Amino acid sequence: MSDVKNPIPQHVAIIMDGNGRWAKQRGLPRLAGHKAGTENLRRVIRAAKDIGIKYITFYAFSTENWNRPEAEVKGLMLLLSEFIDNETEALHKEGARLLHIGHLAGLGAALEAKVKRAIERTKNNRDITVLFAFNYGGRDEILYAVKKLIAEGVKPDEVTVEKMSAAMFTAGVPDPELVIRTSGELRTSNFLTWQTVYSEWAFPATLWPDFDGEALRALVENYTHRERRFGGLGKSSC
Repeated sequence: MSDVKNPIPQHVAIIMDGNGRWAKQRGLPRLAGHKAGTENLRRVIRAAKDIGIKYITFYAFSTENWNRPEAEVKGLMLLLSEFIDNETEALHKEGARLLHIGHLAGLGAALEAKVKRAIERTKNNRDITVLFAFNYGGRDEILYAVKKLIAEGVKPDEVTVEKMSAAMFTAGVPDPELVIRTSGELRTSNFLTWQTVYSEWAFPATLWPDFDGEALRALVENYTHRERRFGGLGKSSC
């Protein structure tokens, strides 16, 4: 920890982990945990906005999650569809801009259309930008960016960090300063692989459905006291 106080992070990214364990502890099916986790989203988005966070990314469904049981995958798709139906207008009124990162293809035509409508509805809002990583994988995103540059005719010796960043799903969005993974698991799980090289990480034991605004605020406060070095020497090392 440092005596220097950082400003609050512009961008916080969250791996929403622990829904299944939350349900198991209560003798409920896994999908009940995912439903509780989905219901928690708006509460955390509102808290992030109140704190002053400008961008928040939620890891909702990875490219590897297709390997889960078919019933669970269908349930997750339904929950995303219901969230869009139930929350888009409320989030719009609160000044939230909704974005998707990952591949819309594969979600089905109806769900793809819903996501696009939500993005269009909220595109002019700037109080907070909410990104949903759905059908997303960090390695896949890097491959996507490389293929995009190749298709644009960029030569190998012309590739730069800036061009790669501009080819990512997150183009135009600042890299997250703070990444939170709930449930206490100590893995990055193929999340924002390119963007998090210098992010600070936090691994609270709280399961996602129980993670609230106070928990977010506490982790943001902890972040402001961390010494960020970016490969150099911090003041405490001098």
